[in-house]
Amino acid sequence: MLSTGLPQGAVPRLERPGPLRDRVYEALLELITTRALRPGQHLVESELAGHLGVSRQPVREALQRLNTEGWVDLRPAQGAFVHEPTEAEADQLLTVRTLLEAEAARLAAANAGSAGIAALTALCVEGEAAVAADDVDGAVAVNARFHAAIMELAGNTVLAELAAQVDRRVRWYYTPVARQRGEQSWIEHRALIEAIADRDERRATELMRDHTEHTRRSYHERPTA
Repeated sequence: MLSTGLPQGAVPRLERPGPLRDRVYEALLELITTRALRPGQHLVESELAGHLGVSRQPVREALQRLNTEGWVDLRPAQGAFVHEPTEAEADQLLTVRTLLEAEAARLAAANAGSAGIAALTALCVEGEAAVAADDVDGAVAVNARFHAAIMELAGNTVLAELAAQVDRRVRWYYTPVARQRGEQSWIEHRALIEAIADRDERRATELMRDHTEHTRRSYHERPTA
């Protein structure tokens, strides 16, 4: 196995056409977000290029961009490493997420129609199935879609844009605690759906605030070994 240690099947296919550097960036960011590339892992340009089937140049450009955005650390004379988030970084981002998501839940309760409620319920069923199958990656992906659906139902473009800026980092922090949160997370989602369906803005806000706070606390309490 190459030293980058990518799990079998983890590397996404690079679609063409389109700027190759952007495709490589997206592929590497997805691998980091899903923790196929782990925090602190050494990123060797030649090996990543081999995995992705490209030359080293677009990989180098992608790593530079990821460094600028805080996903990768470039260390003189050592190379590139996946950034290791501090507890303070995680806490700050997850706290901001709570504020955004709580407001989204309130607006969703004010605005959602029957089609939106049905879509949330379908996602909840899908997420519960992923948890039952111990499909952590699947559960993380459906969880992101569920929260994105609530954000869409909120109908606030600026709020959605702000949430999109933190979405991938939320997934990054959620992945290590997804199994720990497990079924309870989807029980909380069910309660959220009920509050939104009842157009109970206060209850939806409280439930989403509690829900996201549970994730924040779970992250800090996660096993680190």
